Amino acid sequence: MGCRHWFIWTDRVCRWMLAAVFLFAGLPKIVNPQEFALIIDAYGLLPDAAILPVARMLPVAEVVAALALLRGRIEGLWSVALMMICFIAVLSYGIHIGLDIDCGCFGPEDPEYKAFSGLRIALIRDLLLCVPLGYGFWYAYGYTSK
Repeated sequence: MGCRHWFIWTDRVCRWMLAAVFLFAGLPKIVNPQEFALIIDAYGLLPDAAILPVARMLPVAEVVAALALLRGRIEGLWSVALMMICFIAVLSYGIHIGLDIDCGCFGPEDPEYKAFSGLRIALIRDLLLCVPLGYGFWYAYGYTSK
């Protein structure tokens, strides 16, 4: 197995891992958008009229992006990148103003929040998820364009 196969499989594993995280994050929130809306409201960033529509649309976007990643679509990488920028910005804002709330990443009753209790862990996780995301972009635009 040559170096080329290693790059291909690393890209696949990175996409599958990101897809798994976004599916695991999106599906519980689709089932219970009202509770997810309460988490969104706790950040205090959106007007009341936008909270429930965002609580309904964001998990769908996460699942669609995950499915695009599983199919090897570049749109999946771009969708995840845009969401990660937003997530990192919101988490950073929450940390900056001293919020001690559930990040909302994996929906209501997030076991991560119960175990680690804080936005900092969620921010670190999101920053670490940028590594396989960056590899996916490098593979799509750098390695395969040669």
